[in-house]
Amino acid sequence: MSTPAHTSRRRALLTELRVAPSILSADFARLGSQVSEVLAAGARVIHIDVMDGHFVPQITFGAVVVSALADLIHDAGAFADVHMMVEHPERHLPEIAKAGADGITIHAEATPHLHYALQAIRDAGCTAGAAVNPATPVDALSEIAADSLDLALCMSVNPGWGGQSFIPHSAGKLQRLRAMLPDGVALEVDGGVHEQTIGTCVASGANLLVTGSAVFGSDDPAGTYLRLAQAAGAG
Repeated sequence: MSTPAHTSRRRALLTELRVAPSILSADFARLGSQVSEVLAAGARVIHIDVMDGHFVPQITFGAVVVSALADLIHDAGAFADVHMMVEHPERHLPEIAKAGADGITIHAEATPHLHYALQAIRDAGCTAGAAVNPATPVDALSEIAADSLDLALCMSVNPGWGGQSFIPHSAGKLQRLRAMLPDGVALEVDGGVHEQTIGTCVASGANLLVTGSAVFGSDDPAGTYLRLAQAAGAG
């Protein structure tokens, strides 16, 4: 069972420069072993994409998979970073939190009650994040940045599909988000992050670098994770 000190340490990971492998691109037949590989290599933020087939075309997994991985992640002192690409996410927050999520990120476009939903995430004991799609301006987060956010997520591809190319204007968007966010609020980037783009993401202000196919699509996920962390100057 997690102690308050362990939980505090995991949450501190949000403010560090970290590569966050995304299990969306993992081999689901070997999901536990692949997550174990990158944890053993030093990964301390594991990104878990929950998709509903409505907000995005794909359907992935939900609380059952979060629960199956939570102990594995927590035993390594790592953070379960759940990214909910679902309509009306507020309906599912208690279940995802109970399953073992450390942080839950929802989309600004997915609910008319963003402030309420973020408060509900914190009330459930998780850190609260809000994501914006490529066409959504950073101003969508301006009214809640100061008091409701622990993390802002900039989608640098269109959500719902793995393996897409980094959208070039995302670098400027990351810079605008970083300038708008208070100190202590993490800035995460998700989509098309690999050895050729990760340096741009860091230079633009991102400190959490989600990468899926670059890691789990390789023949050596652990080795690729280490190369990406080195390229980013990350822990």
